Amino acid sequence: MVAVTLPASAGPRAPLAEATSTSGASSAAGSGELPAAAPALDAAAAARFAALALKCLHQEYPNHISHTLNADSDARPPRELTPAFYGCLDWHSDVHGHWLLVRVMRLFPDAAFVSEARAAIVRSLTPQNIAAETAYLRGPGRASFERPYGLAWLLCLAAELRRADDADARSWSATLAPLESEIAARLESYLPKLYYPIRIGEHDQSAFSLGLMWDWAAVSGDTQMRAALSDAAQRFYRRDRNCPLAYEPSGEDFLSPCLAEADFMRRVLAPAEFARWLSAFLPQIPRERTASADLTAWLPPGVVTDRADPKLAHIDGLNLSRAWMLEGIAHGLPAHDPRRAALLATAARHAAAALPAVTGEHYEGGHWLGTFAVYLTSQAGLQP
Repeated sequence: MVAVTLPASAGPRAPLAEATSTSGASSAAGSGELPAAAPALDAAAAARFAALALKCLHQEYPNHISHTLNADSDARPPRELTPAFYGCLDWHSDVHGHWLLVRVMRLFPDAAFVSEARAAIVRSLTPQNIAAETAYLRGPGRASFERPYGLAWLLCLAAELRRADDADARSWSATLAPLESEIAARLESYLPKLYYPIRIGEHDQSAFSLGLMWDWAAVSGDTQMRAALSDAAQRFYRRDRNCPLAYEPSGEDFLSPCLAEADFMRRVLAPAEFARWLSAFLPQIPRERTASADLTAWLPPGVVTDRADPKLAHIDGLNLSRAWMLEGIAHGLPAHDPRRAALLATAARHAAAALPAVTGEHYEGGHWLGTFAVYLTSQAGLQP
């Protein structure tokens, strides 16, 4: 296996921005500069990760679809069912593969991969394709299609297009707008009806998707979404205590239920309030200022036994997502909180364990892990 190296000294850092909270305070306010959990994304690494997305974006097979058949006529190939997002094994991976390309193009506009990436997005984001995607989503029996994970990633793609300041991105954003609006309305209607949070380590988990949706609402200015998410945070998580982190991970997790919840709540709560909530929710986070090895013993990285197995390879994604969640939690705390050292040291250990595995050697991981690597190394979760 070829290791992916990301030198910390090369390339521009993605800017750290403050994430607004419902209280009007920033969860990063007063935090000062913190060391990053992973080496900053540089142009060479961006090119490698972009190549993973470009390889699969329009690769139709193998394909794992979640598709409700209402008649014989619904038995059609993926490229006809969802013509914008049919590659990368599944719909959500194709969506966030597009996000990966839009993000690295924005961060590295002069990179050699940009022309190929633009052509790939032009091929996908046509008015006809997005109209077909919207019609598919509205079809009978599809109320829960890609909910919440894939839908949240579509909003993340829409937010990234809104951030980009070039003519192509503005055109793509306008093209995507009908699907973006359909998905936002669908999620805003769904959240008040969701009586219980979904606390698992795979796609159906609530907390991670709520974080992506919160960040989209900050960029889009959707106050109705922000209100629905604030209400969900209070109903689902505000009174949670003693999250059983020792029970994690399950064998096929790529998201941590405990850490994802905390990473969402640091967006919602002001720093002092978040610090109090976190003390009750994850009391096992070390507060001592000890050697770095001791600071990470409370949460070792997950072990991957077979990267050719599509479910066992999830653990590489778990290590990547844990890294950015731990980093996000650290940024949500007040400047002098003693837990920050352990959170960042543990994040760095998880990043170091997972980033070398993002190679594309096995399609089982190559079709999606590049997105997680870019999300981590460009600090996407720390932007509003």
